[in-house]
Amino acid sequence: MPASLSDQLPPARTPMRALRDRQVRQAMTRGFMGHCPNCGKGKILRNYLKVVDHCSVCGEDFSHQRADDAPPYFTILIVGHVIVPLMFFVEIEYSPSLLLSMLGWPALTALCCVALLPRVKGAVVGMQWAMRMHGFGGPTID
Repeated sequence: MPASLSDQLPPARTPMRALRDRQVRQAMTRGFMGHCPNCGKGKILRNYLKVVDHCSVCGEDFSHQRADDAPPYFTILIVGHVIVPLMFFVEIEYSPSLLLSMLGWPALTALCCVALLPRVKGAVVGMQWAMRMHGFGGPTID
């Protein structure tokens, strides 16, 4: 019986032990702040949601990142878990008018989503980089 899971995998061009460890938390924090997950200095987003092709400081290639639908999903999940309890609390404690509720809550929700979405996208790209996903330097199978 093999000693570990790595013994069961086919040989890779680059052994996992030779790859430099990447800290997931640090990479996600740097991405959340809008910085390159590798160096922490260059910008990761060119426009509101457009990821740069290469870091302007360290040259890390981001052209192959695949954030896709994850950032909007996580943004809605986070904002919903913050807004809904807040909405219940305000409605029970202060009973604002129906007009104020109908105008205020959707506007606050939209504002939170717009503010959080690029940060979550940066964090997702940082996670992909740290975990060597989608061409970020992971081993390839022969």
